[in-house]
Amino acid sequence: MDIEINKRENTYFAIKVALTLIVLVAAIAVIALLSTNSVTAISSLTVFIVYAAMIWALILFQKIYLIAYMKGNGIAVTERQFPEAFAAYRDMGKALGLRKIPQLFILQQGGALNAFAVRFSGKNYVAIYSDIFSLIATDIDAVKFVLGHELGHVKRNHMSKRFWTFPSSIIPFLTAAYSRSCEYTCDNIGDAFADNRSLGGLLVLAAGKELYKQVNMESFIEDARANNTFAVKLVGLCMSHPYLPKRIENLRAKQ
Repeated sequence: MDIEINKRENTYFAIKVALTLIVLVAAIAVIALLSTNSVTAISSLTVFIVYAAMIWALILFQKIYLIAYMKGNGIAVTERQFPEAFAAYRDMGKALGLRKIPQLFILQQGGALNAFAVRFSGKNYVAIYSDIFSLIATDIDAVKFVLGHELGHVKRNHMSKRFWTFPSSIIPFLTAAYSRSCEYTCDNIGDAFADNRSLGGLLVLAAGKELYKQVNMESFIEDARANNTFAVKLVGLCMSHPYLPKRIENLRAKQ
C-alpha cells in the first residue's frame, strides 16, 4: 500500500542524522585534541564512557521493564484470543509489508486511553489499552485507526531512528518536532486502514469512550483555534505529539 509520509518527517530526520554525525565527530576531535595530555585524555574519555553507559543502561532498563510488564500483565491477541481482531491486525501488518507482525497485547490501565509501539532486542511489540480495544464491537474503525497508527511506527522504523539519532537531542525542540511529524505520518496510515472513518479514534482520546460520539467536532476545532495563545504554542513545541485538534484537521483535509 502507498504510505503518505508527512512532508516534514524526512527533512527532520535528515537534520537529526547530520547533527548526530557532527556531535560524534566533535566528540572524537575533542578527545584527540586532549590526547596531547594523556592524563586529561584518559579522564575525559572515562567521563564520556561513563555517561554514555549510564544513558544506555537507563534506556535498556526502561525497555526491559515495559516489555516485562506488558508480557506479565497483558493479554496477547492471537488466533485463539480475540481471533477476529487478530485477523484484522495481521492483515494490516501484511498490507504494510511487514515481514514479521509485532505481537499485540491488551493492557488494562484503569481507564487510560493510549496505545504504543516499542522495539527491543530486534523485536517489535504493540500494546493497546483495554478501554480503546473495547470499542472493537461498536466502532471497529476507531480501533483499526489506533492499531494502524502503531503499525505505522513499526513500518517507518521510528523507534530505531530515534535511538540512533539520540545525540541530535542537544538541539532544543528538534526531537519533539521530528516526533510530531512521525505522528502525522502514522495518523495517515491509520486513516487508510479505517476507510477514512478514523476521526473517532482521535476524538476518543480527547473525550473518552463514553462521550466521544457526542463531541461537536466543528466547535472543538474552532475553540482550539481561539485558545491558540502564545503559551499554547510554546508548550506545543515541546510536545512529542501534535495537539488533537491539529491531528483531526490533518485527517479531515484528506477526506
